Amino acid sequence: MTGRPVSRRRLLQKMTVGSLAVGAGLTSWRHMAQAEDVHWTYEGHGGPAEWGKLAPEFGACATGQRQSPIDLADAGLQAGPDLSLNWQPFAAAVENNGHTLQVAPTGDGPSALTLGGKIYKFLQFHFHHPSEHAVAGGRWPLEVHMVHKSDAGDLAVTGILFRPGRENGALGSVLAAAPRTKGKAALASPIDMTHFLPQSAATYRYAGSLTTPPCSEIVSWIVFREPVEAAVGQLETFARLFPMNARPLQSGFQRGIALDLF
Repeated sequence: MTGRPVSRRRLLQKMTVGSLAVGAGLTSWRHMAQAEDVHWTYEGHGGPAEWGKLAPEFGACATGQRQSPIDLADAGLQAGPDLSLNWQPFAAAVENNGHTLQVAPTGDGPSALTLGGKIYKFLQFHFHHPSEHAVAGGRWPLEVHMVHKSDAGDLAVTGILFRPGRENGALGSVLAAAPRTKGKAALASPIDMTHFLPQSAATYRYAGSLTTPPCSEIVSWIVFREPVEAAVGQLETFARLFPMNARPLQSGFQRGIALDLF
């Protein structure tokens, strides 16, 4: 795919995606910024079992009814609302923030996602090892989340899974520039997020939350069913930096999980 806008007609050749809309507000978005000031971890003291107690704004981590990630095995076939992508290549920096590697534009990039007629502007993408989403209990070595935000403050996040295989050029460019300790560095060349996309059009969709504190339930999740490939060495490089940065699976609370094959 190129960096040009992708209509649904063209997108069906590469991907089809749908999502269940969830309510959101700017208050939840401010809570996300506040989360940066509270120390939390993935294991031990301050880990997922304690997130809900670390700060008042983290309450949803313990009491929410639409938490993420979840096991996607119970998905039922359902066509989703229309989606189009405008993912343009962009100059970027990669940050090791102590929790993950996060890649964001260094300028005002035009990339966006339109879902059901609603526009979400691209903010950043980041990685989790192992994958946060699972199917029948099985997780993959890595998952990347592309985060998009609407003017109302809610999010649409695409999740792409990785399995061992051929070297992944887009992942390689991130790993080559990434600081091994906390810090930020520029990527050597603009990155094109469409190079992360799998060939299959099948996607899981459900209404959920952030997978890190404050766990706000403001996310329309779009997770591709087919993993993409990355070299074993690339997966091991990320795993050495972050041996565990995936939240445990959350209860589905009998939520509708859609599998869009259309």
